[in-house]
Amino acid sequence: MAEKFRNLLYADRIDSPIGTLLIISDGAQLCALDYRGYDHRMNAFLAARYGEYRLTDADDPGGASSAVRAYLAGDIRALDAVAVDAGGTPFQARVWAELRRIPAGTTITYGELARRLGQPSASRAVGHANSLNPVAIVVPCHRVIGADATLTGYAGGLDRKRWLLQHEGVQLRESQPPRSDG
Repeated sequence: MAEKFRNLLYADRIDSPIGTLLIISDGAQLCALDYRGYDHRMNAFLAARYGEYRLTDADDPGGASSAVRAYLAGDIRALDAVAVDAGGTPFQARVWAELRRIPAGTTITYGELARRLGQPSASRAVGHANSLNPVAIVVPCHRVIGADATLTGYAGGLDRKRWLLQHEGVQLRESQPPRSDG
């Protein structure tokens, strides 16, 4: 008799203008979304969270794939209703929940995000939590920019961050040349 796998997760793949997206659901909620080529990062996250797990292919698990496709097709608010369970530490969960409150088509700084969390001196900790977000796009860490209104790090790469923000209608400020203190 085959043993039933305790941590069975459902995976779907979507081709997009920014590469293939891998969507992972527990059947009810979105657990992870990342870019093809970052499998090592996603596998490490899933193993840390679930221990031993098994992925099985599924079409549109929990409706997440349909919502992502709608977003990519121009409905920039289609992701708002996607149920997410990203796990994480209590601090990370607070940061990720606050990220979901940033409206599509807008950006905020790491400092502003820290202030919204009631921890105005924690912008670096906020940035670190942002970098560990396992649910790209749906938990919109791409909407957080530098204090000078320029693009800063994004685990999926700055080209993808730029595309996502432009897709949402954000007018980007290009990086400033280094300042001369002389």
